[in-house]
Amino acid sequence: MPKFVDTSPPGQCIFCRIVAREIPAAVVYEDELTVAFMDIGQVNPGHVLVATRRHAANLFEVTDEEAAALMQTARRVALADQQAFPSAGLTLLQANGAEGGQTVNHIHMHVVPRHANDGIELSWPRKEPAASVLAEYAEQLRNALAADRKRETAA
Repeated sequence: MPKFVDTSPPGQCIFCRIVAREIPAAVVYEDELTVAFMDIGQVNPGHVLVATRRHAANLFEVTDEEAAALMQTARRVALADQQAFPSAGLTLLQANGAEGGQTVNHIHMHVVPRHANDGIELSWPRKEPAASVLAEYAEQLRNALAADRKRETAA
């Protein structure tokens, strides 16, 4: 992950300032909910950041509509990237919290065209828990999803 870390308070973060046009950015696309702009730390040509207009630190703070818009804009940019900067692959990366690798506390997604030996490594240790453990994890998630549905219908 990049070394840059933005320590600005909410509302003054670097992405909020880009959205407000307080600092310059090479904007490639914008709509009512999102802004897409070139990452100043280009990994490969066409490396774009897609951020929400409204400040939300991470995925847990955006609305369903904002989350959908973030992915729709990322896809739109990815398709344009393929035309402008043809590549063998593409990585979409969205990190949450310092432990997740997030360096700017404003939700955003990296759209990165990929090439062989481009220096990007995304790896983690495979733990391969037993099928019974995976079944328990799935049950915990189903219960959490059911509880969330109940809260939504009660509201």
